[in-house]
Amino acid sequence: MKVAIVYDRVNKWGGAERVLLSLHKMFPDAPLYTSVYDGEKADWARVFSRVIPSFLQNIPYAKYNHEKLALLMPIVFESFCFDHFDLVISVTSEAGKGILTSSKTKHICYCLTPTRYLWSGHGDYFRNKYLRILSQPAISYLRKWDIAASRRPDVMIAVSSVVQNRIKQYYDRDSVVVHPPVDYLNFSDSNKKKNKDYYLLVSRLVPYKRNDLAVRAFNELGLPLVVIGEGVEGQKLKKMARDNIRFISRVSDEELGTWYLGAKALIMPQSEDFGLVAVEAQAYGVPVVSYADSGVRDIVIEGETGYFFDKQEVGSIMKALKKTENMEMNPRLIKNNSKRFSFDNFTEKLLKIINND
Repeated sequence: MKVAIVYDRVNKWGGAERVLLSLHKMFPDAPLYTSVYDGEKADWARVFSRVIPSFLQNIPYAKYNHEKLALLMPIVFESFCFDHFDLVISVTSEAGKGILTSSKTKHICYCLTPTRYLWSGHGDYFRNKYLRILSQPAISYLRKWDIAASRRPDVMIAVSSVVQNRIKQYYDRDSVVVHPPVDYLNFSDSNKKKNKDYYLLVSRLVPYKRNDLAVRAFNELGLPLVVIGEGVEGQKLKKMARDNIRFISRVSDEELGTWYLGAKALIMPQSEDFGLVAVEAQAYGVPVVSYADSGVRDIVIEGETGYFFDKQEVGSIMKALKKTENMEMNPRLIKNNSKRFSFDNFTEKLLKIINND
C-alpha cells in the first residue's frame, strides 16, 4: 500500500509534529507533503523519505510568513496530486484536509481542530475592531472553502472529544476520536525519586495559550514556577515575571523528563485541542492542573491525577494552586493513567479505521 502524509506546514516543533513522527514510524516510506518547509526549524522532518513543499517554497520569505498567505492555502493544497497513492493521511488544523483525491485513493483526516482563526479562536485572532472589519471578506471566503474542504476526507478523526464536538458544530460531520500517542518517553524514569519543589509550565509562548494568566497567578502567590518553551510572547512574559519564575527555552526529551521528575504539578492555563504535555507529565507520575474546557478532560481524572479550574482567570488558577499545595496523589496511579495513550493503542485504532472498507 502506497501511503502519503500531508501536514499544513513544516516549520516548527510541537505536539502535532510528534504525531507525524508516529505516523512515520507506522509508514516509514511515506513522503510528507506540505505548504512550506523550513529544514532548520524543522530538523525532525529529516527522517521522512521525502518532504515535498508546494510552490510557496519558491516565494521569498514564505516559509517564515505563512500566516500572511492564508488566502493562497486552498490553491496550495488543491495543487498536489495523489493519484498514485492508495492512502493519504492529512494531519491538519487548517487547509491540509482540502487536498483533492480520486475515488481510488482513501483520504483519512486526522483533525487537530477545525481552523482556529476561522472558528473557535476567531475572536482571539481578530480582537482589533478595524482588522476584524477589513478581514471579513477574506474570512467569509475561507470559511466557505473550509466547510467544503471538510467534506473531502473519507474519514474524519478527532484528537479529543472537545475537537469532536467542534467538528460537529462547525462542519456538521461525525468523527471518531483517536487520541495522539506518546511514544518517546522513558516511562521507567518516573520511578526515580526527586524533590518536588517547583511547578512546571511547558508550552509554546503564544497568545492563545494564555501563559500570561499563569505568570500573573504565580506572581501573586510567590510559588516557584519553571516555564519551558519559546514563542512570540517570550520577552513579554519575562518582563511580567517576578524572581520566583524561571524561563528555559527548547530542551531535549531527556532534559524535559528531568524537569518533569522534579515538578510538584504541571500547569495548563490554555484550552488545548488535546494536550500532549499533560500525558507527558502523567507518564512521570506528575499531576496536572488544567483549565476545564480543554481536551485535557480526556486525559486527567479529576481528584485522582489532577485538578481542573473553571475560568481562565488569575483568581481561578490561584484557587486551584492553593488546593494542590496540600494534595497527595498516587504517582503510580497517575503513571498508569498515561499508558492509555501509548503508540500501540494509537496504531491499533488507526489501522482498524484504515482497513475498514
